Amino acid sequence: MKIIDRLREDKIHISFEIFPPKTEAGIEKVMTAADEIAGLGPDFISVTYGAGGGTSRNTARIAEHIKKELGVESLAHLTCASSTKAEVREVIRNLKELGIENILALRGDIPQDIQFPSEDRFRYAYELVEEIRNSGDFCIGAACYPEGHVENEHKEDDIKYLRQKVESGVDFLTTQMFFDNDIHYNFLYRIREAGITVPVLPGIMPITSARQMKRSCELSGTVFPRRFQAILDRFGDYPDAMLQAGIAYATDQIIDLLANGVKNIHIYSMNNPGVAGAIMGNIAEIIKC
Repeated sequence: MKIIDRLREDKIHISFEIFPPKTEAGIEKVMTAADEIAGLGPDFISVTYGAGGGTSRNTARIAEHIKKELGVESLAHLTCASSTKAEVREVIRNLKELGIENILALRGDIPQDIQFPSEDRFRYAYELVEEIRNSGDFCIGAACYPEGHVENEHKEDDIKYLRQKVESGVDFLTTQMFFDNDIHYNFLYRIREAGITVPVLPGIMPITSARQMKRSCELSGTVFPRRFQAILDRFGDYPDAMLQAGIAYATDQIIDLLANGVKNIHIYSMNNPGVAGAIMGNIAEIIKC
């Protein structure tokens, strides 16, 4: 089933994300995590894509397992900066053969050991979207950045490039993590004013350790509101307390989004079924409304 068809339903949808292991030895652990998260009844599970053909080899394998063996729709990530056009086309062909209908199209990080841009690589995500759109009957997702992409100095440029990407064939968008819901609401207002009308899934990441918070800042440049910083300052040295507080904060974000009419939530649960299960338990009755 195409995810866009599910998102058009007048009901609440919750999804999670799985990332492949860095080595083949970790595949069983990831598969077990996928099994447990699938048991929570999400509307779909996305599977991230590793750079340079490393963990990327397992993306299709895990996505196929989720879809065919667990009976949950899967969304396979695909990045283009680290792969040649020929390699990207081969991945698309493989996903098509496996019956994967949903792809999240991303430029991805640029490896330091290659020449970029170059003729044999897609330079922008919108070019990858066009390639996927021309390669089969896929539902295509893409990323968006409520706090602005780190490579764009002006938010107006962000909106302009996002609209170009959507017009290239994107069916829905998933946001980068954010920790202040007002940022998301303001972002929605700006893109709707710009004529971007596809569904937007807010990406929520439960921060359950000080190390995870530092890593999130390094990767995304996201801003942590004072309220969350206070939680870290008070509980950061107490792992069990920080775990509980991080789950509570993410739950509070989700409840606020749902109360304000948002119907689709994507949770970056970091392969942690315990965290995913705790959040689903916290909102079990709410999502029935």
